[in-house]
Amino acid sequence: MRQMRYTLLTLIGLISLISINFLMTSCIDDSMTTSPSALLTFSRDTVNFDTVFTDLGTPTARLIVCNRNKKGVNISSIRFKNPDTRFSLNVDGVSGREFSDVEIRGKDSVFVFIECYIPETQGASPGLVEDDLEFVTNGVTQSVRVEAYGQNVTRLRNVRFSSDTSLTADRPYVVFDSLTVERGATLTVEPGAQLLFHDGASLVVEGRLEAVGEPGRMIAFRGDRLDDVLPDVGYDIMAGQWKGVRIDAGSFDNRMEYVDMRSTVSGLTVDSCADLSRTKLTLLNSWLHNSQGNVLSSKYAKVNAYGCCFSEAADAVVSLTGGEHEFLQCTIANNYLFSAIRGALLSLWHVFPDEEEENTQPLMKASFENSIIYGLAEDLNTENLRKGDLTGSDVFFRYVSLKSAGENDDNFIDCLWDTDPMFYTDRPIYYFNYRLKEDSPVKSAGSASLVTPEVLYDMDGTDRLRDGSPSLGAYQYLPAAD
Repeated sequence: MRQMRYTLLTLIGLISLISINFLMTSCIDDSMTTSPSALLTFSRDTVNFDTVFTDLGTPTARLIVCNRNKKGVNISSIRFKNPDTRFSLNVDGVSGREFSDVEIRGKDSVFVFIECYIPETQGASPGLVEDDLEFVTNGVTQSVRVEAYGQNVTRLRNVRFSSDTSLTADRPYVVFDSLTVERGATLTVEPGAQLLFHDGASLVVEGRLEAVGEPGRMIAFRGDRLDDVLPDVGYDIMAGQWKGVRIDAGSFDNRMEYVDMRSTVSGLTVDSCADLSRTKLTLLNSWLHNSQGNVLSSKYAKVNAYGCCFSEAADAVVSLTGGEHEFLQCTIANNYLFSAIRGALLSLWHVFPDEEEENTQPLMKASFENSIIYGLAEDLNTENLRKGDLTGSDVFFRYVSLKSAGENDDNFIDCLWDTDPMFYTDRPIYYFNYRLKEDSPVKSAGSASLVTPEVLYDMDGTDRLRDGSPSLGAYQYLPAAD
């Protein structure tokens, strides 16, 4: 009897489910409309790929095709207008060049995926590839514009330069694996050149690097992802796109002028040489930013930085150990996005004889002048300056604006403490601009006597002495045009 009762209850439940399912199904209107007014709507009117390298396929772009009518529609044709198009299609998971009789229920949609392959040409500038993706529904043709720019590039795979070599601005270079400048060779990178590094790639300088750009024609060292990680947000804001640049211990007299270097794992690394009789690296009017480690690290070497901006790092933005360093008209700032910040904005090591690391190496000599050191809020950044007590050392700060609170002494001379320089940077919207706003307290706080010929003009070509008083930091304040 009990078994029969359970059986009856089970049957009743099944019948109820079938009835509910039938009622729900019967509520769906599967009827089709043939009205020419039953138009489709699209998630965008133009599918625009970012610049892509020739001989490589693009990332996949998605287009949502919606039927906002109560009744279903039949799309009699989906195809590109040009029969020899460079674009390819995938409709709801099926690949093909042309699709017929694609039905969309009322108030429903389908996904269309688009890719593009652009063969190599002889041109240097990006070339536009375009077409119209046409949808014919009830005799009405609607179209969506599809565009891509194909960029010809020169690919360098695990290349070693053993003799003097120049890289020009004619085409971007895509570097795979490593690019090595061997001892005795000089690599010259001309103004406007672009070196795009693939994931894991690096530049190793055993000989000499002469990367000298000019105002308006900066040299780019960056990752090779040209697409967006978010709408209107490029991949180049993402750290870790490539390893970075390493200056070998035996390499001297390197120059990087007007270089924009970004999105690295370890930034620019200057290996220990313990020889301060020769300059290892000179940086001028360059922006080094966005690293998973340091943006610049230097050990027991002679490095000079003039008019440079160093920003965005998970570790110290600038880390210096021993050696001899001069930073004039520089900005050191941090608004790193992708992890907690692990250390001080500026880290100084082996400043005093009792420090543990390699005490046989020369102690640090360093000067920071007419500069800005400003990081995130104190609860997000442990400190702005490691080694804050410099009494008795050969490290000096003159006319420097600091985020940290403090007071002037023999090592901190005419400095501005606990001061917001008022950059244009807006971290929440991924906008990084270290020029100064009109109300900046440091826009005329520098010392004209410290302005040497190397820093007379900033990255934008602005004269620091145009109004008599230089701004602190890498960028001279320039009033907005009327």
